[in-house]
This record gives sequence, structure tokens and C-alpha cells, in this order.
Amino acid sequence: MDPVATRKEASTSAPALYMAIESGERRWKLGFSIGMGQRPRIRVVEARDLERLAAEIGAAKARFKVPQEAPVLSCYEAGRDGFWLHRALTRMGVHNLVVDSSSIEVNRRARRAKSDKLDVVKLGEQLIRYHAGEQRVWSVVRVPTPEQEDRRQLQRELMTARRDRGRLVVRIKSLLAGQGVKAGPRGALPQQLASLRMWNAQPLPERLLQRLGRETAKAQLLDQQIRELERQRKHWLRTASDRGVDLVRRLLKVRGIGPETAWLLAMELFSWRRFNNGRELGALVGLCPTPHQSGTIRRELGITKAGNRHVRAQLIEIAWGWLQYQPQSALTRWYDQKYATAGPVQRKKGIVAVARKLLIALWHYVEHDQPIQGAVLKA
Repeated sequence: MDPVATRKEASTSAPALYMAIESGERRWKLGFSIGMGQRPRIRVVEARDLERLAAEIGAAKARFKVPQEAPVLSCYEAGRDGFWLHRALTRMGVHNLVVDSSSIEVNRRARRAKSDKLDVVKLGEQLIRYHAGEQRVWSVVRVPTPEQEDRRQLQRELMTARRDRGRLVVRIKSLLAGQGVKAGPRGALPQQLASLRMWNAQPLPERLLQRLGRETAKAQLLDQQIRELERQRKHWLRTASDRGVDLVRRLLKVRGIGPETAWLLAMELFSWRRFNNGRELGALVGLCPTPHQSGTIRRELGITKAGNRHVRAQLIEIAWGWLQYQPQSALTRWYDQKYATAGPVQRKKGIVAVARKLLIALWHYVEHDQPIQGAVLKA
């Protein structure tokens, strides 16, 4: 659904019913209005009760004397409920928007006040302003199709499994370190727990040994799941023919880009999003600068970090590798000329700039078939 078309429809067809939804685990708070200056009608329904929601929409139209065929314009904050509610509302004929919660305006004087009623009233006011033409009143989330959302699950599950496995290994080694036991190489599970000895050459306590056995079993199960996910990913890479996998294959041709980065960039960004320029792409992953200017004071506050943190962290790591695997690229020469002889703080700032420029260059490479200047492709 095109938000621009929705705004045009709302401005040319009057009246309309505005509905803001403050979703919770047990109950949803609904706020209905027909325009600015109108006291909102607040109602509470059980969470996920779509029949009651439809009945409240009908009752609100009757209360405000709005024709039953009038459009319903709604919004809710992006969060735990994801996008199923958006799809359900769209099927009901409601023109819905999913809003980035961090972009909603907050009164600086009363920013500590927080309640569901205040939130739903504020959402309703901004919804009316948005459809009246204030496009920058908040940020609207682009909703993926169910197929696009499902394609992201494999890489996200793999990242979660690796993170959980790392936490288990750290926990196991911390328990052993508390007894003066050296746990072995980094990232490796200790072998033969029963043969380990404490600082005084005594066996490990019984209950600690049992706990270590359970923690090790969890880590071994995650190892098995990680191997299965990696095999499934390789199988899709060989056999699948959708746009996302095609982009992964294209990214893998670039030296310095491995399967983790290629899969992450393709499934999270390039395969289902459309960007007008590099600034939009950099803002999505939180790699844009944050200027601070007041009178004669001018300084930078660093990157915004308001975006996909998984992609951002991966890009910073890949940027360091790009300097090693692509020494003749224009991007590496630019970094060497400007930051190679600087201090450690400036080099870290420079690598963030490399990550942003590299992301934009990869986008031009996969979207517009534009070669990366000076980069070498794999044989």
C-alpha cells in the first residue's frame, strides 16, 4: 500500500475515521477521532480480538456520525506484534501505517509522563497530521510481504544460535575459572569434565560438575543446529532462484565479501527494499553523522546508530577486512591517504566512513551493475 496514495485519498475524500492502536500483551487501547480538535474516543479491547476491533470501528463511526463506507485510517507502533496486525487490518479494509516508535514526537517538558492513554492520544494526533500532509511528522516502516519476511528467518536464526552458543561457552569457562581451572582454547568446549582438577588438584564438586554437563549439552545441541542451518543455507545457495539468493551469489563474487555478509546484506536490505540515494541507505543502518550546530559552535556527535544494528556491526567488521583484501581499491587508497597515519581514534572514525562508503558501493554494484572502483573479483 502506497502511503502517498493513502494521504491523497484521505485529503480528497471526507470525512474519514482515524484510529490509533496502542498494543499490549493482554489488552489494546484504541483511540478514535475525526480530526484535530476532536476529543478522541478511547476504548479498550482484548489483545488479538479482531471481531471486537471491527465492532468498535463500527461503533465509532456511529458515534461520530461518519458514513459506514468512509475510509478508516489507522496506525500502531512497530514492536512485538510485528506485521501480522497490519495485514489483518488491511484485509479488513483499513488503511494502516506501522510507525517507528523512536520517531514519535515527545513533549520535552513532560517527557517523563508515560501511559497507554497518553500514547494513543499522541499517536492519533500525529496520524491526523500525517494524512494532512506533514510527511516528516514520523517515520513509516516499510512492511515486507510474508515471503520476504520468511526469507530473513534463516540468517537471523543462525546469528541467534551462534550468539547463544558463545554465551554458553563463556558461562562454562567462567564457572571453571572460579575453581582455578584453565578451560582451553577460546570458543572451544572443555573436554572430559570429570578429568578436570581444581587449583588444589581435587576433582570438581558434584553439583558444579552436573551443571557443567548440562551447559555443555546445550552448547553441543546448538553446534548441531548451527551445522544444519549452514547446510541448508548452502543448499539454497546452489538451488534457489529467487532475487535474494541471486543477489547473494553476486555479492560473493567480490573479494573480501563472505557468505555471512552477502546473505545478511541481500536478505535484510537489497532484496526487498528500494533506495533513492546513498543517504537513505546509510541512514537505514545508522551510519550517518549527527551534526551539532548552535551559533558558532559546530561539532559532530558521531554516527546516529538508529538503524539495523546487526548490519551495522557486520559492515564495520567487513570494512577492516576490505583494507586487507582490496588494497588497490579506490576506497582503500582514500583511507590510507587520509587516516593511515592518524591516531587510533581517527582510524576508528575513518573505518566507519569506509563502512558507509562500502555499503553504498555494494548497493550500486548489485542494483545498478556499477563496478566498484579498483575492486578485484574472485576467480
